[in-house]
Amino acid sequence: MRTLHKYVLVDYLVIFLMTLSVFTFVMCVGVLIRAIDIAARGISAELIAKIFLLNIPYMMTFTIPMSVLTAALLLFGRLSFDGELTAMKACGMSLWQVIAPIIVSSVLFTALCIYINMSVAPRCKSMFRQVLTEIGVEDPINLLEAGRFIQDFPNMMIYVSSRSGNAVTDVVVYEMDDSGPIRNVRAQRGELRVDQENQVVHIDLYNVRIDQRDKKATGDAPKSHYINAEYYPVKLDLSAFQKKVRKKKPSDMTFSELIENIRDVTIAFPDLEPKDLARQKMFMIVEVNKRLAVSLSCFAFTLIGIPLGMKSRRKESSIGVGISLALVFLFYLFIIIANSLVGSPELRPDFIVWLPVIACEIIGFALIYRTN
Repeated sequence: MRTLHKYVLVDYLVIFLMTLSVFTFVMCVGVLIRAIDIAARGISAELIAKIFLLNIPYMMTFTIPMSVLTAALLLFGRLSFDGELTAMKACGMSLWQVIAPIIVSSVLFTALCIYINMSVAPRCKSMFRQVLTEIGVEDPINLLEAGRFIQDFPNMMIYVSSRSGNAVTDVVVYEMDDSGPIRNVRAQRGELRVDQENQVVHIDLYNVRIDQRDKKATGDAPKSHYINAEYYPVKLDLSAFQKKVRKKKPSDMTFSELIENIRDVTIAFPDLEPKDLARQKMFMIVEVNKRLAVSLSCFAFTLIGIPLGMKSRRKESSIGVGISLALVFLFYLFIIIANSLVGSPELRPDFIVWLPVIACEIIGFALIYRTN
């Protein structure tokens, strides 16, 4: 039994390391192109190497689950094609006994992914953004991340529901002074323009509703009045932004930082209205659930990869890689859907990211049970 377990596990780990290397290399190509572009601007080789290495942990949060799935498909496809599984069963081994070391290894990979997702990758992403900001490489438009409130600009807090190129939709802008919000601007859509020479980002807002606060109002006097407008311009000062201490994005926060911000969201965003506060809180909740779901996908992918590999009965690696890419695409499609729904907390997008994980585990258990 030990000999067979060692044989299966060693083959699995060899295939896993090979696929991990290939997938990581493919994802590194984009970073490499960006590093070459940065090098052309006269940046030192040491800084370029730092930028490159800081991207590796984030890429591994994707490549490890993909490699776990591909390795399971390729290994059990080969064992089934060569008749080795039939021979093992003829020796009195059940399928559960054969796959036991692979299941255990998937649990270990899940633990590794949780550690990388919750601590290592966000720290590296934060350092990466800091380096890019310091050398002035990051595209200013990328600062407007869809689905969350951005507090990085002085006296301004901005939210965009979605962004496609320079076009944004469902825009919320809080204009503030030292005492708090003085104006709340909501627009159905907007266009972004970057003035690199003057270090300014212009947002041209259309179909606008402006909530003008009156802080001097007392008693029954209205505390605000509303204005409808076809057009409203917003100007973001990048030079002031670069001098300001930059707050972390939720994707750059560690697990403990995310939990702390979720618990005290009213402290982190004291000026937001209840509806906008719920949006920001849901964005961080989805981020936490997304990281956990991606990590636990190692176990789920192993469960479904084993019976699918056996059913494919193919030795060719192209079949296994093709099935793997298709499953991974469907998995991350649910994450994209969840991210697009953070502006509607009532739809509970934090549950959506778990649907493919639960589905893979149920289908995987059922197929293994049937095959056994």
